[in-house]
Amino acid sequence: MVGKITIEDLNLWYGQSQALHQINMVIPAGQVTAFIGPSGCGKSTLLRTFNRMNDLYENVSISGKITLNNINLYTPNVDVVELRRQVGMVFQKPNPFPMSIFDNIAYGPRIHGEKNKKILAEIVERSLRQAFLWDEVKDRLKEPALKLSGGQQQRLCIARLLAVNSEVLLMDEPCSALDPISTLKIEELIFELRPKYTIVIVTHNLQQAGRISDQTAFLLNGNLVEFGPTPELFENPWHKKTEDYITGRFG
Repeated sequence: MVGKITIEDLNLWYGQSQALHQINMVIPAGQVTAFIGPSGCGKSTLLRTFNRMNDLYENVSISGKITLNNINLYTPNVDVVELRRQVGMVFQKPNPFPMSIFDNIAYGPRIHGEKNKKILAEIVERSLRQAFLWDEVKDRLKEPALKLSGGQQQRLCIARLLAVNSEVLLMDEPCSALDPISTLKIEELIFELRPKYTIVIVTHNLQQAGRISDQTAFLLNGNLVEFGPTPELFENPWHKKTEDYITGRFG
């Protein structure tokens, strides 16, 4: 198992309040890792440390080390804009830009200097195909992205990350606002993207974690209680708190 992201002795505080306690784990490359646990347990906070989104919050302090491809993400010389290209994020609520479907996908490549219209068109088509969206929108590329359904908007946001060649896809409850059919499409998409990308997903849906992830981490009160292969964690957890959570005794 090749590690993509390594977390060593990670602690995080919001002001005086400690949100993460001494987290140690290795996120494997080319697999889906799910973070589960009750609300407020630190899942999304941990996810945001991987592309330094927590930098956008006031009074956040961090100790420990996080490396991506063996590069420490929290050294002063890290280009945070480039990091967020490499490690893209899909949020709970789809957030397409208020522009056309085409321009949503072309936006990132343009920002990174691509001007050639033919190449941009190829990137847009490839990314939308990868996101299982091309056949649904190929005749509507000039229409506003905000006209798409919620599930389509979420796949568009994933396609936007694929267009800038993100290596890691962070997904913060990407299906929580979607209907079951749209959720199924996102899960199918995650399954297809798995070999080429490292995917980390926060989910409250234990069945979803069981269906789509290779590894699962259970967090509680900012602590990593258990982390391992999904079938083992769900079928034979070694920690009683994990067993109590996945069997519905609390949370």
